[in-house]
Amino acid sequence: MRPNSKYGDWIRALGLLLVFMLIGTQTALAERVKDLASVAGVRHNQLAGYGLVVGLNGTGDQTTQTPFTVQSIVNMLTQFGVTIPPGVSLQLKNVAAVTVQAELPPFAKPGQTIDVTVASIGNAKSLRGGSLLMAPLRGADGNVYAIAQGNLVVGGFGASGADGSRVTVNIPSAGRIPNGATVERTVPNDFLANEGVVLNLHTPDFTTSNRLAEQINETMGEGTAQSIDAVSVAVRAPAAISQRSAFVSALENLEVEPGAVSAKVIINSRTGTVVIGDNVRVTPAAVSHGSLVVTISERPFASQPVAPFSDAGETVVLPDSEVGVTQQEGSMFLFESGTSLDEIVQAVNRVGAAPGDLVAILEALKQAGALRAELVVI
Repeated sequence: MRPNSKYGDWIRALGLLLVFMLIGTQTALAERVKDLASVAGVRHNQLAGYGLVVGLNGTGDQTTQTPFTVQSIVNMLTQFGVTIPPGVSLQLKNVAAVTVQAELPPFAKPGQTIDVTVASIGNAKSLRGGSLLMAPLRGADGNVYAIAQGNLVVGGFGASGADGSRVTVNIPSAGRIPNGATVERTVPNDFLANEGVVLNLHTPDFTTSNRLAEQINETMGEGTAQSIDAVSVAVRAPAAISQRSAFVSALENLEVEPGAVSAKVIINSRTGTVVIGDNVRVTPAAVSHGSLVVTISERPFASQPVAPFSDAGETVVLPDSEVGVTQQEGSMFLFESGTSLDEIVQAVNRVGAAPGDLVAILEALKQAGALRAELVVI
């Protein structure tokens, strides 16, 4: 007997809905490989240089206190064929000596542009309105990889009055030049020279490393990937140069469910901020919380001699201290076995504990062996 077509459509629709829900549940926690790991050898390179910013509105370096600025100006003018007579002291207000910083992206080719950050190294008050003269940017090996030049974009500003009062917003002594440097040299890269590809996890974890290798083997074929340690996964890549980029692109878009992070409680002792991880658990423990307030007040008074000793005596200031102790009512609460993060927060909030008190409670639980988490104080 053929089932009713109406009920059959409902059953098929319900089945498809369950399949989609299961797929969504399985992939909800999965992350792309490009968000979890990076390719070994594919990295940014830091560049740094020295330069001069000119065109400032009287907010440059004070040349009497920054002789290197004057020396730099003299050297630059000499390169342009301008000779400064001996004994002439330059008094400049519109020039500032600066450092120039940039990051060279991987595979950057000559002719491409990158952003640069410019910061004063002298006593310039502001770089607003200035222009950076040609400054070579060098890498850690001393070679020049880019040339920077252009007008600065400064987000801060300052203003001062005749009486010496001054108002400063943000940092006017630093700025940026979008696309302010031109790449002149390519950094050597072993991406195409190596036989395989090594993926390095951003966060070391053996579980994630093993799952990544298993996912690659399941997708690309058995024996393609091998977990080396908690960080690195070695992957066999095509030898052909034309296929290497496409292969890495396919790897980056695979989805892997990372391993659960270890249980940690992060405490910032300076601000009182406490961050409790999801996997933190507490074994059975009873906590009694109270606070003791000690108040000390000083009221010194003068003791003056009275007759017949007023002529020979002298007035003396004597201390008068009052010490008071107030103990607030304490609260006690019980943590049962396997207490979760939500229950910990609710219990602490019920007793009205401040962030500083919460730090003391967590440290005491850790010392008692009841806190199943790593306590990290930053």
